[in-house]
Amino acid sequence: MQRLPVGIDDFAKIREGNYYFVDKTMAIGELLDNHGEVLLLTRPRRFGKTLFLSMLYYFLASARGADYRNLFHGLTIERADGGSYMAEQGRRPVLFLSLKDVKHRTWPDMVEKFRSLLSDVYDQYTYLMEGTGFSQVERRYFQRVHDGLASPIEMEDALRRLMDMMKHYHGQPVVLLLDEYDIPVQQAWEHGFYDDCIAFMRNFLSAALKTNPSLDFAVLTGVLRIAKESIFSGLNNLEVSSVINGTYAGWIGFTPEEVRVLAHAQQQDDALPVLHDWYDGYQFGNQEMYNPWSVLCFFKEQGQPQPYWAHTSGNVLLGELLKQTDSVQEDNLLRLIQGETVTAVLTENTIYPEIVDNPDALYTVLVLSGYLKIVSRRLVIDTWVYVLAIPNREVRSIYRSEILSRMNPGRTTSYLMTTMENLMAGNSKAFADGLQEILMKMASVYDTANHETFYHGLLLGMTTLLVPEYEVKSNRESGLGRYDLAIYPAQKGQCGVILEFKVADSPHELLEKAQEARRQIDEKGYDTDFKARGITNVWKYGVAFYGKRVALV
Repeated sequence: MQRLPVGIDDFAKIREGNYYFVDKTMAIGELLDNHGEVLLLTRPRRFGKTLFLSMLYYFLASARGADYRNLFHGLTIERADGGSYMAEQGRRPVLFLSLKDVKHRTWPDMVEKFRSLLSDVYDQYTYLMEGTGFSQVERRYFQRVHDGLASPIEMEDALRRLMDMMKHYHGQPVVLLLDEYDIPVQQAWEHGFYDDCIAFMRNFLSAALKTNPSLDFAVLTGVLRIAKESIFSGLNNLEVSSVINGTYAGWIGFTPEEVRVLAHAQQQDDALPVLHDWYDGYQFGNQEMYNPWSVLCFFKEQGQPQPYWAHTSGNVLLGELLKQTDSVQEDNLLRLIQGETVTAVLTENTIYPEIVDNPDALYTVLVLSGYLKIVSRRLVIDTWVYVLAIPNREVRSIYRSEILSRMNPGRTTSYLMTTMENLMAGNSKAFADGLQEILMKMASVYDTANHETFYHGLLLGMTTLLVPEYEVKSNRESGLGRYDLAIYPAQKGQCGVILEFKVADSPHELLEKAQEARRQIDEKGYDTDFKARGITNVWKYGVAFYGKRVALV
């Protein structure tokens, strides 16, 4: 049984080490047949973008091309079209650069990282200095970048000038492979130096991609298409393959058939239903796709399902969704976690600053990042409207863990679960004591100043622990009014819960307000919907808050 290449994104290492390889080499043939000047492939993180570019590099690169040829022995591309594609192997100068490690908290530190990165890249091409016909100006520039002495302005031109020298030396234009081009931009947005980074990246990429006679073609990868910032300003030769438009869908990620073959190779054919539940569900155009990272981790861990993808990086983008705590977003979040859908207008021409204020921009980013999938779409007048859902069980668990981590009450998840179990069991005093301690540990006077919205959001977050065993509804009509929070059991015979919240103006009013909330449940008939569902056993709680204090009746 072949070893699994978990965490290995170098094509040569996989092939030379006899690791299991999901053969994507026909994508090379498709690229050679159809490529334009610049192709941007956007896919979620850990879906195989770096490995894809590495495969392209070893196929196209003229440096040691004869040695690389053996890497493709026995793969589909070798015999496709009578072997004609292999005539293209090892015939092009290729510049391969990755920005995946450009992750810094300040702009000066990021500049230094770029300087070091470009120095390392130039070091791979010192053979160019052996060539003739280069001016002293070109040689001095090359040496400054190589020695890590280039200014930011000089660095902006580094890709284009290196490509110029490569074309001169090899006598043919260059293929540029740029991996994770948008990592610096996301980091800059997250840490507050967005404008500086955008200005640099605009010049850095435009110089290499726009009207560059030294460019044969380029393939870029990332999570987002960053367009409005004018990173690709004036670039009329850009083709975008994204999760949304679905072109070249099968190139990156695992198809159901590829997962089936892999499961058989691992002698775990019976694991397919678990794999489907946990890691399937992505929809790239019309192509169903699995998360390759999680599938490989699943088999490496002897068939143990876990949210492997959750641990590969931070979930900053998902955090932005959780910050939008108005009633509409609360309802949308609940629906998503419970397997339902939300509706949004998606646009790939978005920018990071829009995420904070524009729900549609945020949903676009969540789709492109793999936190949501497209279920369907329809054309309304002249605008495409998309129906979205959480792709699978793994991603649903990420939503839950992120909600709980942002609560951070200084207690473990097991403590939160015990508190919620007391709620569902009707142990009102134990639940009130648990809720009181959580408030004391996590809440600030600034939080509680937001009155009922804060407390509502806190309880809503805690109820995610109950999904999918229970269905949670927030601010829904029932009887003669709208309850604050209701928890419906998924199985017959279990008890439901109704929670009504009040905020007291003083600690002396706590008990009175809790009693008022409890009476309201009966007076308004909030259990009407429960009765309609055949649920006769319902715990009814009136809860009152004052700062970090709580009373429950």
